[in-house]
Amino acid sequence: MIEYRYDTQMLIDGDIDEDELDEYITENFEGDSLLVMADDGTCKIHFHTNKPWEILEYCSTLGEIYDIVVEDMDRQSRGLKG
Repeated sequence: MIEYRYDTQMLIDGDIDEDELDEYITENFEGDSLLVMADDGTCKIHFHTNKPWEILEYCSTLGEIYDIVVEDMDRQSRGLKG
């Protein structure tokens, strides 16, 4: 069984400190497999969670979010489209 069902990814345009964002997400959102990478005003987030809408809502307060992907890893593990 998958503990955190949704693979949530996005890009954010904004002046973001990746270490601060990583720490904030880790302390305030339930999930795992967090990756935060920032360069030249763009930040990429990858996070496994059961509540992708919460991380999307928070990140939208940091800058413009785009290239949003939310995939259901439980469905994928059963051979269905995620």
